[in-house]
Amino acid sequence: MTTARVPVLRVYCSNAWPNLIVACEEAMRRVLAGSVQRTRKQGCVGVQSYGKHWPCLFPQHGPGRKHERPIVLADWQRTIVEAHPGDFLRGLFHSDGCRFANRVVVRGKEYVYPRYMFTNESADIMGLCQWALDLLGIAWRMNRRNSLSVARRDAVAALDRHVGPKT
Repeated sequence: MTTARVPVLRVYCSNAWPNLIVACEEAMRRVLAGSVQRTRKQGCVGVQSYGKHWPCLFPQHGPGRKHERPIVLADWQRTIVEAHPGDFLRGLFHSDGCRFANRVVVRGKEYVYPRYMFTNESADIMGLCQWALDLLGIAWRMNRRNSLSVARRDAVAALDRHVGPKT
C-alpha cells in the first residue's frame, strides 16, 4: 500500500486462478472499496483499490520486507480470526500454500496421498498459520524452518472443507 496521496491496496493474482481474482475483487468491494480496478501484467492481474482507511484495516503494513518486521494481529483482528479460522487459512493457503498429490515409495510399493504445504519466510505469519490450524484441531508439522505440512488423512480432509481448491 503505497502512493503519494491516497493509500492503495494491491493484490497480484496469477492468471492461472481466475476465480481467485474475482474473489479478491469481491472481498475488496465488501470490506471497503467503492471502486476496484484490475491492471494486467505479464502472467498476473493486479486487483487494486484506493482508500484512506486501508491502513486502518492492515496495521501490519509498513516499510520493508514482511519477514524482517513484526507481523502481529491487532486485538480486533485476532477476534475475527478466532471466529473464522477457516477463512483465514483459506487466504494463507491460497496465497502461500498448495495442495498436491504426495508420492512416496515404501519397500518397493508406491503410495499417493493428498498433502498441503504452506511456505512463508515470516516466522510471525508461520506462527499465525499454526495458531489457526490449532484452533480447528488440524494436525500439522514443520518440515523446514519456513515450511509447514498437513499430511494426515483426517487433517487434509478438514483443511479441504475450509480451504477448497484454487480455481
